Amino acid sequence: MRVLVTGGAGFIGSNFVRYWVNEHPDDHVVAFDVLTYAGNRPNLDDVADRCDFVQGDIGDLDGVMSTLAAHDIDVIVNFAAESHNSLAILNPGLFFRTNVLGTQTLAEAARRHGVARFHHISTCEVYGDLALDSDELFTEETPYRPRTPYNASKAGGDHAVRAYVETYDLPATITNCCNNYGPYQFPEKVIPLFTSRALDDQPLPLYASTQNRREWLHVDDHCRAIDLVLHQGVVGETYNVGSGIEASVEEIANAVLAATGRPDSLKEIVPDRPSHDRRYLLDSSKIRRELGWDAQVPFDQGLADTVRWYAEHRAWWEPLRDRAPVVEGAWGDPANR
Repeated sequence: MRVLVTGGAGFIGSNFVRYWVNEHPDDHVVAFDVLTYAGNRPNLDDVADRCDFVQGDIGDLDGVMSTLAAHDIDVIVNFAAESHNSLAILNPGLFFRTNVLGTQTLAEAARRHGVARFHHISTCEVYGDLALDSDELFTEETPYRPRTPYNASKAGGDHAVRAYVETYDLPATITNCCNNYGPYQFPEKVIPLFTSRALDDQPLPLYASTQNRREWLHVDDHCRAIDLVLHQGVVGETYNVGSGIEASVEEIANAVLAATGRPDSLKEIVPDRPSHDRRYLLDSSKIRRELGWDAQVPFDQGLADTVRWYAEHRAWWEPLRDRAPVVEGAWGDPANR
């Protein structure tokens, strides 16, 4: 198999490249990434001799087409996306250009090239949010009700992929996944943000809605799910991928502080960001039942391992902190509006 991984220098994309070259060593893998602030070529250093790298934009049809032809690509796995909710509030146009128009352009290139499979990575956030006291779950049939520019842009990309399935018979599948964590996650996201700040004895900025909850999945479990969908999933189908494990932002802060031996006094309450979703929880019974997938990394162990990874890899994350374009909690600052 000859696989193009878009967003291949990002967090989940680089972990997927690493997973794939280890699990499928006879396959040819091409990591394709535009290298925005969150795209980091060193993420692939340890597998650079086992994959090719192409710097490119999924919104550049000619560039994508030439890459597909040059590497005779069979399968596209699309991780490429702008993904930071806070930045999307400040620069929504960037998100719609990449996540909607970029996804459509990539699907068009896939159609023209004639790939055997196009797999699109989406998020639980397209479904909207749930009340904290709700017993509901998001299923694959739940209507889309995105509440933020990021969520809406991802929903638009999903709709584009489905339209290409229905109109052009593009052999596509979609996974909607819950929040991922693990190594190589850019330090603007909550777990690496809290960890890097705790390691430096700096305050951990908790949004005022400290009990808002997320469902958490280790990135390696996500990679295993995508592998199963590519090999056994039904074209045209969507699969929710979640662990069933929830934790609030305060519980994450407490766990990070405990793992790093720092005091609770480092917790600092900051203003909520606009349209902050309360809770997401996926019904992942379809992928478990039909494809036999299950999460293998226990959350407590996975979080402890992740905190340890950041503690041991300062040389990786320290240069990245100043790249983050948003100061969390500074919503009263005109620069963050």
